[in-house]
Amino acid sequence: MRANKIIAVVAFVLLILLLGYGVKLAFTPQPTVLQGQIEAREYNISSKVPGRVEQVLVRKGDQVDVDDILFAISSPELDAKLLQAQGGLEAATAMQQQANNGARQQQVTAAKEQWLKAKAATELGLKTYQRIENLFDEGVVARQKRDEAYTQWQAAKYNEQAAYAMYQMTNEGARVETKAAAAGKTRMAEGAVNEVNAILADSQMRSPKKAEVSEVLLQAGELAPSGFPVVSIIDMSDAWAVLQVREDQLLQFKQDQTVMLDIPALQQQVEFTVSHVSVMGNFATWRSTESGHDFDMRTFEVELTPKQKIVDLRVGMSVLFRADKLAEH
Repeated sequence: MRANKIIAVVAFVLLILLLGYGVKLAFTPQPTVLQGQIEAREYNISSKVPGRVEQVLVRKGDQVDVDDILFAISSPELDAKLLQAQGGLEAATAMQQQANNGARQQQVTAAKEQWLKAKAATELGLKTYQRIENLFDEGVVARQKRDEAYTQWQAAKYNEQAAYAMYQMTNEGARVETKAAAAGKTRMAEGAVNEVNAILADSQMRSPKKAEVSEVLLQAGELAPSGFPVVSIIDMSDAWAVLQVREDQLLQFKQDQTVMLDIPALQQQVEFTVSHVSVMGNFATWRSTESGHDFDMRTFEVELTPKQKIVDLRVGMSVLFRADKLAEH
């Protein structure tokens, strides 16, 4: 009987202790744990050239270096435009050379011969007029004959001047303005060729970074509109962690502050630096506080960059932040 009472007392005491321990656990503040994930810089590689994908040289998961060719696009329409532009350039270049070279040598010689012919006619006209003038002074010929000889001489002289001017113009070549216009047309044609070549150069897309291929969206033979991404790559050297933090917890994340984050997938604790804090959109960030408060809390997005390179880090890995880790650090 007495043993039963002792057992009952001991059980009662144990029950009281358990209840007390439970109450203590219930009212002991739990450490704040925030969960986020790893993100990295992603590049969507697209081409300005619309056409059919000729070949894709990478697969998902491949490592690529800077300037490695990722894919090529074939565009027969652009090839035809290039031929047209090159033909226009050749024609404009020929016209410019013609303007710079001036008249052909045969044309210059013919103009000179015409001038010499007119000059000889002028000399003959002068001699004829002088003879008629002498005969007129002697009263042998009439004034009409003298006037006709004088007129023929003057006409021959004017023909000589015109022929000489034509010879000079032929010898000098095209006008300065004509040469400038020809040069301008050549530059326009060169610009057209360069434009098409620049677009065609974009038909073979190269990697801008040393990265990993994350997605191949189109395969060989498929049509690719202008600007549509064909390959996506991720640069894991430019990775960061993202946390969504309520504003009453924001004091724990100050700009350039160092915090410790757990990465469960790697079983590591890594130091991160707060690099950016920004408020999130209204549609998803308002959260009501307890009743009796007169305002709602907003959510902020906190970006944190690792202080050193993390081996085997992948996009989408979870990161955990514990407030006690910050206090210990």
